[in-house]
Amino acid sequence: MKMEAVVADHKRNGRMETKPEKEKPVKPTSPSSGSDVEEEEEEERSVGSLKRVSNKKRKRSIADEGRAAKTKPSREKRDTKKRKEKGNGDDEEKKPKQRSSVKRRAKTKKEDKEREQELKLVPFIEPTGSCSHSESDSHVKNDKFNDCRSMTRSLRADLGELAICHQCFKGEKRFLFICIFCEEKIYCFPCIKKWYPHLSHDDVIEKCPFCRGTCNCDVCLQSSGLIETSKRKLGDHERFHHLQYLIGSMLPFLKNLCKAQEEEIETEAKIQGLMTSQVYVSETLCSNEERVFCNHCATSIVDLHRSCPKCSYELCLSCCQEIRGGLFSERPEMKLDFVYRGSRYIHGEDAEPSSSSVLEDEADDKPSIKWTADENGSIACASKELGGCGDCVLELKRILPLTWMSDLEKRAETFLTSCTINSLTVSNCRCSSDLEMNTMRKAASRNDGSNDNNLYCPDSFDVLNQEELLHFQDHWRKGEPVIVRNALSNTAGLSWEPKVMWRALCEDDDAKTSDVKAIDSLANCEVKIKTRDFFQGYIKGRSYGNLWPEMLKLKDWPPSDKFDNLLPRHCDEFISALPFQEYSDPRSGVLNIATKLPEGVLKPDLGPKTYIAYGNGDELGRGDSVTKLHCDMSDAVNILMHTAEVTLTEDQLSAIEALKKKHKQQDEKELQDHNDVGRGEIVDDENGFLHDETGSALWDIFRREDVPKLEEYLRKHCREFRHTYCSPVTKVYHPIHDQTLFLTVEHKRKLKAEFGIEPWTFMQKLGEAVFIPAGCPHQVRNLKSCTKVAVDFVSPENIHECLRLTEEFRQLPKNHKAREDKLEIKKMVIYAVEQSLKEVEMLLPDLS
Repeated sequence: MKMEAVVADHKRNGRMETKPEKEKPVKPTSPSSGSDVEEEEEEERSVGSLKRVSNKKRKRSIADEGRAAKTKPSREKRDTKKRKEKGNGDDEEKKPKQRSSVKRRAKTKKEDKEREQELKLVPFIEPTGSCSHSESDSHVKNDKFNDCRSMTRSLRADLGELAICHQCFKGEKRFLFICIFCEEKIYCFPCIKKWYPHLSHDDVIEKCPFCRGTCNCDVCLQSSGLIETSKRKLGDHERFHHLQYLIGSMLPFLKNLCKAQEEEIETEAKIQGLMTSQVYVSETLCSNEERVFCNHCATSIVDLHRSCPKCSYELCLSCCQEIRGGLFSERPEMKLDFVYRGSRYIHGEDAEPSSSSVLEDEADDKPSIKWTADENGSIACASKELGGCGDCVLELKRILPLTWMSDLEKRAETFLTSCTINSLTVSNCRCSSDLEMNTMRKAASRNDGSNDNNLYCPDSFDVLNQEELLHFQDHWRKGEPVIVRNALSNTAGLSWEPKVMWRALCEDDDAKTSDVKAIDSLANCEVKIKTRDFFQGYIKGRSYGNLWPEMLKLKDWPPSDKFDNLLPRHCDEFISALPFQEYSDPRSGVLNIATKLPEGVLKPDLGPKTYIAYGNGDELGRGDSVTKLHCDMSDAVNILMHTAEVTLTEDQLSAIEALKKKHKQQDEKELQDHNDVGRGEIVDDENGFLHDETGSALWDIFRREDVPKLEEYLRKHCREFRHTYCSPVTKVYHPIHDQTLFLTVEHKRKLKAEFGIEPWTFMQKLGEAVFIPAGCPHQVRNLKSCTKVAVDFVSPENIHECLRLTEEFRQLPKNHKAREDKLEIKKMVIYAVEQSLKEVEMLLPDLS
């Protein structure tokens, strides 16, 4: 019987009906029968003989071909080994063992029972009729069993050794189901049960996981381009409008960069005694694959800068202006350290006698280093204490062609002047309407006369409309976060279960048993743990010996710069879930300035990044699973992809309450020793917002205008916070950029009482996307075990915040982890203007 007949017959009758063939011994299909080792060897031999079957034809996907090629070497090794072993026992194998018909019938009856037991787990619809309930159940189960056995026999009769599961590449000793949608892919019952528990075998027959775009076999997980990631195609007119808006938004910043360069050339002309048009600036040797940083402030250098001809010390234009203006300041090194006082101290006991106190900045009696410019504006190389040689005068150098930036500015101005098409950026906010309140979510209770207590919270199905994009832009310009509900509803539905991601990243058994680096939230230090143990704790939870919950989060797993390569299918799934892809798409977002960097230019690492961490519903106060208060240099969107709730036992809850009291006594004692005021009582709610059982992560996002008061509060109360090894924070260099503080419920209450400010506080639910504007300090606490994926982007509305943060970061100490200018926003603006002009020039002939 041919495959087409098998599929057509199943479509017509809803079951497989085959004519009885010549009597043949039927091999058992139950996964529990037979030796596992023999089963694997037989399946491997069948895989190796796929290409030798000439009389059985079957379409094969790229994934199947790749998997066959991948497993072939290992099969050949095993076959060679078996042939050697067989060589020693040829004499014994010449006499095949005889089996009585009684024993064969008994074995077949036992295997039928095992298959019936397996099919009890298959969901089915109970028939209606006059027969009794038990009789109908038995009848349906028998029908199901006969249908599965009939389909499996038909597939094997038609395909022979090609009748194998697409997921596990096995076919013997198991029930097989073919998809009638593609008439090609086959899945076995054990794989459906293990990897697709939400699908019944009837669902797989109707449309298999591969056709649904949710197949998580090894080959599909390592494949890219299986799904369409872009949810909305832009027409030429709409793309033109976006590019016009982008160029108009970036032009003021490009002008500022050009002005700073013109001033430096004028200074150079004064130094040399020439006209500005006569100044020649030599080009520095720099490839596109390297970043050029200022040796003093670590900010990136885009074009003009000063360099020492002797020691190659390089200075940015901002530092040159500060030196000439007498505003030069040294960048001290962070000397703050946290000392381990023992595990008993971490849990509220006294410190071990051998431990020392926290090391603070020692008094520095060295005189401050001065760096000044000559009267004509020339600057000598930095002294040896600052990393230079102090011997030569710094020379003006360039990286880009001499007039390239000024020419780019003129081209942008000419385009905007001649453009006759109006921009689409018209106010479209309807939040004041009662009809639109279902798109808002209350997140604050400010009484300062502001109208931003509610956050814009549309559904993912609505954001595909042009009107909603304009609505998003209205809130985005104001620096407000945006929450998009049901972002995963627009995806194929690929599983983000830990075991699926783990299998995708661990191709061999050694990788599955290897260690991963995790952060222990209580001690805030790095620990090593078996990958299997971490993910078991993700589902079931972990605790210390005193029953205090152990909160772990993976550190850089998988590495963010390799996410696209290591998890290509999950990366595509994440991008397809992104709302407002004009901004958020890291590959082709028309309003994402980061996508405008040309090929060959070193790009910043903007993700996607995964955040996999444990969580706990009640705030512990110490050792919570948190992302501490910080501020990103760029915009970001964060989607909650998977959650798992861990239930604590009664013994754990009692132990936690007892330990909390010890922690509080330790806090009060240490604060009293420092002549500080005691803490207030802990309240039971989250800033007035009750827990939502469907919420999985608690977000606090502060307004930009509240940052000065927030910093003042944190500096005042910094000793009330704990960081590494639960040691008190005795000093902060920057209360936000240090990322050492987390505001508990108690601190948020005190912040509002003392300074009158509060954050937007809301719960992130499964499948929700949170947009965080650049420049908004924020923190997150996991209420459940969470798998989040985030990607950074750069929007034209927030370029000014990126530049402001770049200036803040360059003032940080030398060894501060946030000091490096990883975004390179100035370079990004220049290339984005150029690329946008190229794109509009290509669109103009069609639009005219």
